[in-house]
Amino acid sequence: MAYKNRIEFGELLILRILSRRMALTAEEHQNYLNLEKGFKGETQFDELTESLQSPCIILNDLLLEVNGSKFQIDTTIIFQEAIYPFEVKNYEGDFIYKPDRIERFSGKPYKNPLDQLKRSKFLFSQLLYNLGYNIPIEGSVVFINPEFTLYQAPPNEPIVFPTQINQLTKKLEMVPAKLTNRHFKIAEKLVSLHQIESPYTRLPPYKYNQIKKGFTCAICNSFSLIVSGDKLMCNHCGHQEKVEVAVLRNVEEIKLLFPDRRITSNCVHEWCGVVKSKKKISRILTKNYKRIGQGKFSYYVDK
Repeated sequence: MAYKNRIEFGELLILRILSRRMALTAEEHQNYLNLEKGFKGETQFDELTESLQSPCIILNDLLLEVNGSKFQIDTTIIFQEAIYPFEVKNYEGDFIYKPDRIERFSGKPYKNPLDQLKRSKFLFSQLLYNLGYNIPIEGSVVFINPEFTLYQAPPNEPIVFPTQINQLTKKLEMVPAKLTNRHFKIAEKLVSLHQIESPYTRLPPYKYNQIKKGFTCAICNSFSLIVSGDKLMCNHCGHQEKVEVAVLRNVEEIKLLFPDRRITSNCVHEWCGVVKSKKKISRILTKNYKRIGQGKFSYYVDK
């Protein structure tokens, strides 16, 4: 089990909601798809690292800073005698290696992930030195997608191709593995230094009155839903969900999209749409949240 788990980050969660509730530009939509694909690749790599039997400490998704420079590491594994940072890429298709970049066959350039890894390793070394630790840093770029090919790649670079991932896990199983309190202190310190950036700085602009209201299906995202008793039924895929669960899911959407907006019965009733009874919405909110104030000025906060 990872010492620090990977969680879906705010920017991805918000774009996931916006993608079904408003029209994104082609560039914004592509950015969203790239984030989804990148996160999927990272979680696939997590499945591999979780299967390691040798004692090690796994830290997923670290955002650190040293001397004013920030750097992000997809996966960090602490072993007895070295620390392994991994840059995980979920690229798909045929690419050509160039010294300063990699390119699709179409000519579209991408940053060379080896440069990202080298920068991260350098800054990571500085950070550990500042903390009083002198530990070798290994690490590789891992291309996780089985449909990826990189032509003309130099054989001596720390690159793990899809066909080499099993070899990588076997190699990691053979790394010396005797952990001490010192290793856990390093892990604890790194987790404490992890930074959480605001997700709202890189998002497309949006306002409450621009967002399409209504329940969406938890499975297929369709807006074609009806209420039948205490169930919400999707006309598109047939999925059924308890109304209370759906209301709470949508309250979390409102809170994520509009963190400064108060959660009121009127707001949630407007957002949910197909639940005609405002009293039913109020009962669900009162049951699951703490109500502040009385009457039309009341609102709800987490308990």
